[in-house]
Amino acid sequence: MQVPADKSRIIRFGVFEVDLQEEELRRTGIRIKLQDQPFQILLMLLKRPAQTVTREELRQQLWSADTFVDFDHSLNSSIKKLREALGDDSENPRFIETLHRRGYRFIAPIDGSRVPAPEQSELVRPVTRDGSKNWGRWQKWAVLAATVVGVTLLALWLRPPFEPPRIVASQELTNDGLPKLALVTDGNRVYFAENLPNHYGIAQVSISGGEAAPVDIAFPDPLLDAASTSELLIERANSEIGDFQLSMWSVPLPAGSPRRLGDLLGHDAVWSPNGKLVFLKGNDFYLAEHDGSNPRKFATAPEFPTGMSFSPDGSRFRFTVRHLVNGTSSIWEARADGSGMHRLFPGWNNPPAECCGHWTPDGMYYIFQSTQEGSSNIWAVREGCPWWRRCLHKPVQLTVGPLQLSSPLPSTDGRKLFAIGTHRRAELVRHDSKSGEFVPYLGGISAGEADFSRDGQWVTYVSYPESTLWRSKVEGGDRLQLTYPPMQAALPHWSPDARQIAFSGTTPGGPVKMFLISSDGESLRAVTTDQMLETDSTWSPDGKTLAFGHYEPVRADETFIELFNLETRQISELPGSRGIFAPRWSPEGQYVIAASHRSDKLMLYDVKNHKWRQLGDSREPGGYGFIAWSRDGAYVYFDGTVGGNSGYFRVRITDSKLERLFDLRGLRPFPTFGGSWSSLGPDDTPLFVRDISTQEIYALDLQLP
Repeated sequence: MQVPADKSRIIRFGVFEVDLQEEELRRTGIRIKLQDQPFQILLMLLKRPAQTVTREELRQQLWSADTFVDFDHSLNSSIKKLREALGDDSENPRFIETLHRRGYRFIAPIDGSRVPAPEQSELVRPVTRDGSKNWGRWQKWAVLAATVVGVTLLALWLRPPFEPPRIVASQELTNDGLPKLALVTDGNRVYFAENLPNHYGIAQVSISGGEAAPVDIAFPDPLLDAASTSELLIERANSEIGDFQLSMWSVPLPAGSPRRLGDLLGHDAVWSPNGKLVFLKGNDFYLAEHDGSNPRKFATAPEFPTGMSFSPDGSRFRFTVRHLVNGTSSIWEARADGSGMHRLFPGWNNPPAECCGHWTPDGMYYIFQSTQEGSSNIWAVREGCPWWRRCLHKPVQLTVGPLQLSSPLPSTDGRKLFAIGTHRRAELVRHDSKSGEFVPYLGGISAGEADFSRDGQWVTYVSYPESTLWRSKVEGGDRLQLTYPPMQAALPHWSPDARQIAFSGTTPGGPVKMFLISSDGESLRAVTTDQMLETDSTWSPDGKTLAFGHYEPVRADETFIELFNLETRQISELPGSRGIFAPRWSPEGQYVIAASHRSDKLMLYDVKNHKWRQLGDSREPGGYGFIAWSRDGAYVYFDGTVGGNSGYFRVRITDSKLERLFDLRGLRPFPTFGGSWSSLGPDDTPLFVRDISTQEIYALDLQLP
């Protein structure tokens, strides 16, 4: 059955429908957010049901030769995302059949609801005027002036536009695969922070590529901010001072000892074009001399700001504003004195997910990172334009997958763009107590945050990199996807009767909230209507109450543990839980273990006696990672750092005795929603998610008209 897409508004197949006018894919009436490329592929397949659409046809129709993209990887990735949105299986397809090395075919029956084709507009006939009227001299001059103005306006309108910027070539500069962040350059080398085993370090690589070499810094875990031709600007964390209160240091190039810049404390420091030191302290902007002396506040951001950069002429600066509750980020601009502060690109990407921008050295382009429909890419916008050329001051996309590209940084000559390219991949592993190794678990699936039913027969987990929720039998059978993009799921937990799963979920622009879904995926509902962060749930052993953290990122006194009664649907606050979150109910129901707001203390609540007591103190923020009870309720296990020693620990409930079981130096943890996840399997085997992603730095050749 041929479906003429230009005459069909709604195309239905199975439980799905495609609205051509709104360009939406819906499942049982609910919109499924789908990236543009997979959606366009679906349209091409629907136009020719039961017919082969070749890979070459898809390439010619949907992929521009001017865009930096590996076509095979990008097409395969788009088909994968399309199948995930449809819940389809390439091995046993219901909708899209793969024809090996040839193309694809839509095989499901289609029911299209026809609507009339758009009417053709009427032809406008010219009006004939009587030219016999005697024109006066002034009227002739008026006509001449109008003609000149019209010709001038037409010439301006028809003036040649600038060609859009584009990437014309690329080169991989590093090849170690390790996680990287914070690129800066002195013109000859690119410096970057790298996640080494158990610590962060700073490394460098030539802008021409080659072996990366470490930069010797005298203290651990330095944070990299900026670079000039003669020095690096770095920060040093101090757990005794507090979050975002970092000291600032200058490191001479090519080598030398760090020198502290005054007694400043703050974060996200940069140098302005005239050599001043500019840094953030909470939401406030400060200006100081190059050596850190004479600091003074000059502006305040509306929410939490990060990542400043100055225009080459020093007249203005831009920064990223991150909303800690709903996870959005946007780029803002202000004059150098802090006045005229406003958001850029309002309404361009909704919800906003932009960050990490820099000007090219000539100030003619601003290049930044934007995440749209789950894909992170690099965009550019023209800043200046001569009057005799036409410019479109709208962002232009420079890159399109399959790599997730981030942290764009123009070279000092403006000819290249450095960026971090990421292939995200994880592996579920267990710790083998006999060999001391981390070995694949459940086949080493690219997933984590696993939770097991009470009888040990079922497992629910989050699949990466899509962050979709699944459930299956432990041996792998009866596998079912429960959530679909754009929702991202995290930290699922089975109800005691294995009929429901509680999990944390979020959609773009919304906060992380608690959801309940039936084990067959038919019923999904939010627990509350609050627009606050809700996370890390736990079930009471009788299955009547769900406890979870009501988390406020900054204020500890607004963080507490909520109790949801599934019978009455009433919500209450666990007494004495202010400043505490991440609860875990003990197997027999006697206790609730939880962490303090800064995750530096373990707190134990006696359910019968309604009393809290401190079970442990790590003496540093983030010391306690994910918490898990042993099956007999005698111990609490966790990953973290206690007293300066990192590893995997357990603490005995009766006497608070702490044991370090093994270190985690052989494991590179995958960054999940709440950090580096860990838990216990049905037999108390420690489980982790190993990061097998690859991250490399790329040099992209820019063509900037």
